[in-house]
Amino acid sequence: MAYVDGFLLPVPTKNLAAYRKVSRQAGKIWMEYGALAYTECVADDLDDERRAMFARSVKLKPDETLVFSWILYKSRAERNRINKKVTADPRLKAPEAMPFDMKRMVWGGFKTLVQL
Repeated sequence: MAYVDGFLLPVPTKNLAAYRKVSRQAGKIWMEYGALAYTECVADDLDDERRAMFARSVKLKPDETLVFSWILYKSRAERNRINKKVTADPRLKAPEAMPFDMKRMVWGGFKTLVQL
């Protein structure tokens, strides 16, 4: 079964275009090294108390947009192999000013429980 890295990060709404550019480049590199899928989503429905927990987990500010992302791999071993190559790739050099606050990003690796 597949393995997933999941991410939640606050992006200043004014920086979404810059974030999209960085994300597209990063996604192409992850896919080139073997990721099965690379997905970035922006929050659209966090209005009720239960869904607002997503926003609170990154201390989302009023002028920010929550991004939910995941990368799909064949296995945890494949994720480790791919991430080692991605982090060494000079094309993924971080811009001087990242378009989001990396200190408030949360992430983790997840084993698949059900896959249909």
